[in-house]
Amino acid sequence: MTESDAGQTAAASDAPTTAVAPASGTARGGRLSRLFPADLLRRSALTLSVFATLLIVGVFSQALWMPASAASWYDTVAYGLPAFEAGRWWTPLTGTFLAAEPSHYLPIAVLILGGLGWAERVLGARRAAVVFAGGQLFAILATALTLALLRPSGWAWAVDLASQLDVGPSGGAFACAAAATAALRAPWRLRARLALGSWVGIAALYFGTLPDVEHLFGVAIALVVVPLLPRYRKPLGRPSEREWRLLAFSGLVVIAVVQVIVNLATFTGPLGTSVASTALWGDVLLDVVIILLIGNGVRRGVRLAWWIAVVLALLNQLQLILIILVVVLGAGTVDGGGFAAASAVLWLAQLAVLLIGRGAFRVPLRRRRRRPGGAVESDAAEARRLLHALGGGVISWMSTWSGNEYFFSRPAPDAAADAVVAYQRHAGVAIALGDPIASPERLATVMHEFAADSQHSGLTPCAFSVSAAALDALPDGWRSLQVAEDTLIDLPAMELRGKRWQNVRAALNRAEREGISFRLCRLADEPWAVLAQVRAISEQWVGDKGLPEMKFTLGGVDEALDPEVVVGIAVDADGSIHGVTSWLPVYGAGGAVTGWTLDLMRRRDGGFGPVMEFLIASSALAFKEQGALVASLSGAPLVNSAAGEQGPIERVLDVIATTLEPLYGFHSLHQFKAKFNPRPSPLYLLYRDEADLPRIGIALTKAYLPDASLRDLVRSAV
Repeated sequence: MTESDAGQTAAASDAPTTAVAPASGTARGGRLSRLFPADLLRRSALTLSVFATLLIVGVFSQALWMPASAASWYDTVAYGLPAFEAGRWWTPLTGTFLAAEPSHYLPIAVLILGGLGWAERVLGARRAAVVFAGGQLFAILATALTLALLRPSGWAWAVDLASQLDVGPSGGAFACAAAATAALRAPWRLRARLALGSWVGIAALYFGTLPDVEHLFGVAIALVVVPLLPRYRKPLGRPSEREWRLLAFSGLVVIAVVQVIVNLATFTGPLGTSVASTALWGDVLLDVVIILLIGNGVRRGVRLAWWIAVVLALLNQLQLILIILVVVLGAGTVDGGGFAAASAVLWLAQLAVLLIGRGAFRVPLRRRRRRPGGAVESDAAEARRLLHALGGGVISWMSTWSGNEYFFSRPAPDAAADAVVAYQRHAGVAIALGDPIASPERLATVMHEFAADSQHSGLTPCAFSVSAAALDALPDGWRSLQVAEDTLIDLPAMELRGKRWQNVRAALNRAEREGISFRLCRLADEPWAVLAQVRAISEQWVGDKGLPEMKFTLGGVDEALDPEVVVGIAVDADGSIHGVTSWLPVYGAGGAVTGWTLDLMRRRDGGFGPVMEFLIASSALAFKEQGALVASLSGAPLVNSAAGEQGPIERVLDVIATTLEPLYGFHSLHQFKAKFNPRPSPLYLLYRDEADLPRIGIALTKAYLPDASLRDLVRSAV
């Protein structure tokens, strides 16, 4: 990828450009058709029918604007234990399409459209109808039966709920949402089920209203029955090391948030009433402070953080045991004991996660600055040796730059390293730079070893700007996303003939008329006067930007000074440099240079107009004469010229590309490179799953802009 002033490059071109804006009506119609597909009614007929029935009943019963619970007929249609004891068996049907209060219609609408609508879309209308009806009926009956069994115990909460009635379809809607998770792929299936189960479980534990208990049973029956169906039966499997860490971290966050919220207000639930007191606030703050200290360590799998979390969970269980002993021995009641007991139940679930997934927490607190595979401090030199011997891709030379760390792979413990992955560490992410430098048969193994080592070190692994050849080496379960598009010129077939090359020929002819000459050289061998001009041009260009100079896959003058890098210089008769490009070597197996990759692009203000067209074309012709096979014009970030339906992530990337276009001109740069008639070659981001993308995005921002402050980023955005 190249850090070029695309705006200046485009402006320097002699070829006029025109753009035709689409008719507003057409564009608007296209957007509407994407938002509201023509078959929306067909795919959502069940959901819309249930929603319409709910509204019609609300209008005829006046429940949309008057509380139904205050009406004289409410007891006749509402379901619950009192209704069944009175023989009103029809109430599960009549009560389902009603809301007790007008304010309840909005959350019910969300549940119907979200829960039933989701289930209908992924399971089909017939299965969704069965889940909705069965889940609603089971939630009602199971709640009534549970309260009938608990009422004789004298438990105040059970006695109170056993006398209440309820209406609404929320039990069935929650069952539909739980059933729809069966269509999700791993690991989102487990995550969605845990999130939904945690939601209804915490609500039942802390609030314990009649609807909360019904929601709990609705979700429970769907999560038990639907995965047993042959169509949705998936192997149980076992969460990965990374998934255990995520579950443990999420559990700590949930406990901290719930404890703070519940201690700020008074709640009455199955275990009693929460009472905010100084003693309880001290207990809550202790938990929250410790969670804040160990949370990131648990997420990264640090063993010490795991031990602290286990001890904290055990202390909360000890607190629960003491509360139970006080009550059982008749020594009185504990102020706020119900709240403390409920929190202890959450910690018990957290303790189970920590103990079952204990193998995922083995990262030492202080990692030695080791090099996997026993590498030494001359890692960069060893990586360069392997690149010369094995060859690499169009950006593999960037692995020799400073700032990289290296993962070396060996075929056997005592053998010499035969493969290397260059990576950078940012925001807890290990970003592999391009394809691994390895023989084709070792590529998949090296990728797997790098991912495992990164995860063991508490890092999130990913690979950035890899070629299509590396997709076959994708570790099991990983995803790929096109993040850029390389542009390659096949040099043996390059001929500056025909209309397609008109702009390039015009630049070469104009340079000849104006006395601009081309030199291909090594910048390290040039005299001080030439180097000073190159640095001045580069510093002027960087100074015009709102952000510091980008790095990572974007080299500067220092990288161009490497003896193996060549530069193209446009110079006039007076010795003034009008522009400079640097080219990185592309090695094939055996140490032969088979191609070159464009990196640095700088032009002097007020200099020769089409200098970049002149420099790139002249360099490509020189490389062709030397016998090179390919010239890469580097990838344009966030560009994808392939036609096809885009997913949600691709659409987000399009929005980001549009937002950044005025600042970096990615698409303008891509259009400029099209003058050289290259063939596109996609570049991909390889990652484990979508949950990693936000952290990877932060890491890539730090990799490209390590010196940019938050103020710089905000200022550039506006």
